[in-house]
Amino acid sequence: MDQESIVYGCIKDIPAMANYSERLRINREAMLSLPTADQWPFLCQEMFSIPEVNVLNNNYQTEVLHFGASYKAVEYEWDQWIAQFEQLLSRMYWVSATVHLETELSGTHTFTWEAGGNCHVPGSGEFNVKCEWSHEGALSI
Repeated sequence: MDQESIVYGCIKDIPAMANYSERLRINREAMLSLPTADQWPFLCQEMFSIPEVNVLNNNYQTEVLHFGASYKAVEYEWDQWIAQFEQLLSRMYWVSATVHLETELSGTHTFTWEAGGNCHVPGSGEFNVKCEWSHEGALSI
């Protein structure tokens, strides 16, 4: 059997900030600009919970845009996956983003992006990323 990798996480924004409907529209357009799954990209529209623009905000304090997908050993092409994810983030409003990468051979990796200042604004500067690694279980010989 091939090595399976599971990638999942969320992008968080604060709906209480100014121009919520505009922020939601821009974030939605960024996710809808991704290719569809049949084009085999690392990121595709189908892996995201894309919010409807006409739905009232019923979140308490945080807008949570979640995503997830299963891949064949994506960790060998992880730099490309990260590059595409950061390109998506660069076009969105967000406060933080978390990605979990679960691999069969090298454990679980958690990547966290934090926006500088109150939030990331599309097209604005840099953002910070950190990675944590954990591995459960022991090698059986």
